[in-house]
Amino acid sequence: MTADPSAAFHDHDHAACAATALSRAEAICADAGVRLTPVRRRALEILLEEHRALGAYDVLEKLAADGFGKQPPVAYRALDFLVEQGLAHRIRRLNAFTACTTPGDAHAPVFLICSTCDAVAEAPGAAVRDALDGAAESIGFAVTRASVEAVGLCPACREATS
Repeated sequence: MTADPSAAFHDHDHAACAATALSRAEAICADAGVRLTPVRRRALEILLEEHRALGAYDVLEKLAADGFGKQPPVAYRALDFLVEQGLAHRIRRLNAFTACTTPGDAHAPVFLICSTCDAVAEAPGAAVRDALDGAAESIGFAVTRASVEAVGLCPACREATS
């Protein structure tokens, strides 16, 4: 995947984007001493196929078609692994998963979700996280985990509604 958040909403060399992300995932797993098993790798490939979030059952359907089994734990275990390793994110608003665009980097993403086509862009959110931490700190609260999801219209859907 590319670190350019706008790529999710515009034409780009998606095959190179996905290949780079897979290569990075293999290196991250090797460095962490964990295995990117065939089912985990295929689950990541499925998430990398397009810049949108997929539900676990969407991933399971594709895994089953590839011979990895039809039981929900197959998909959920693979997706949980990808999230734990920082290779994917869970998009709570959609109850779905998307590949991380900057795997291996400590970051605070903001997810920009198109309400029409469900395309998802992962934008840098350091400034948003800093503001959240500051607001929390002002009342004595310490944020340990946060997920920011903004819903709106991607450029193509905005143009289509104009």
